[in-house]
Amino acid sequence: MPDIHILRTHQLGLTPARALALQWADQATDKFQMTCTHQKGDDSHEVIFRRSGIEGRLRVTGDLFEMDASLGFLFGAFRERIEREIAHKLDELLEQGSSVEPAAAAADAAGSRP
Repeated sequence: MPDIHILRTHQLGLTPARALALQWADQATDKFQMTCTHQKGDDSHEVIFRRSGIEGRLRVTGDLFEMDASLGFLFGAFRERIEREIAHKLDELLEQGSSVEPAAAAADAAGSRP
């Protein structure tokens, strides 16, 4: 069972949601030195992330963001704070994404990322 489970629904569709997941991965890489890999599917996209003390996945569909993360012993003491920060960042991205034009999001998602 994951230490952190965050679920958010949205009405963006898969392409804009995928673009937001890639944006989240870029931010996690820059800010927290996460290693992120991507698994692109026909009806979903997964970002697998890890670094010392934390690992998990962000699964995105046309109407759902679902994050599961497991924390190591040291990070476990800060679980509530970490979960709050991740949830806040996802909410910001979803709010930002709801104001982005679908064509712009599609162009971003079709960029050079796997």
